[in-house]
Amino acid sequence: MSKFHSPRPPEPNLAGIAALIGDPTRTAFLFALLDGGALPATELAYRAGASPQAASAHLRKLVDGRLLAVSASGRHRLYRLAGHHVAEAIEALAFIAPPPRIVSLNQSIAIERLRAGRTCYDHLAGRLGVAVTDGLVTRGALRRCGSGFDVTTRGERFFRELGVDVPALRRGRRILGRACTDWTERRPHLAGSLGKALLDRFVANTWLTRPNGDRSVQLTDRGRRAVARLFEVNI
Repeated sequence: MSKFHSPRPPEPNLAGIAALIGDPTRTAFLFALLDGGALPATELAYRAGASPQAASAHLRKLVDGRLLAVSASGRHRLYRLAGHHVAEAIEALAFIAPPPRIVSLNQSIAIERLRAGRTCYDHLAGRLGVAVTDGLVTRGALRRCGSGFDVTTRGERFFRELGVDVPALRRGRRILGRACTDWTERRPHLAGSLGKALLDRFVANTWLTRPNGDRSVQLTDRGRRAVARLFEVNI
């Protein structure tokens, strides 16, 4: 047999997933759902500038490809990312993708909101997410460990006072502290089960607001004071 026709080893079908993600309409759907929420097909079609018929066909492909999950809610079908692993893959691709071309003032304002602070599926990202992560490392609550973060003894006390049960998170199946490379800041922020728990506390304590209808977030006055006091970060 010719060396040019040697059998290929079994590999994941990366080309198939890349083709699914590579369509601009389907990419718009995935980014619209990157906050971990669920949206009906009509809203996704509007955000992507697609017709209802085209949106339905694209959504079917994403569900069949296991990138999206769908559930019924009354008369509507709601679509969401199939899991945090999909969000992590999208963020990783965004990191290596060329920066978006800004052609209008509205686009410039929108991207600046996302850079300032946003959710990345179920954890904090943007300048806020990176700053909070840096604050946790500086305070000795977290330490870099390989490709992620581990919680120190001091950190377990800190998170316990914040209402986060770190030992329970350690017993879970998800990685505790994953380092997610932020696509706007080009530096890591805290993800994993600990990142989710931290965002949950921000929300429960009303430290955040979402005034713009997208995944950008802003600190409330109460949140700004809490972040300065607890994480030694001034936003």
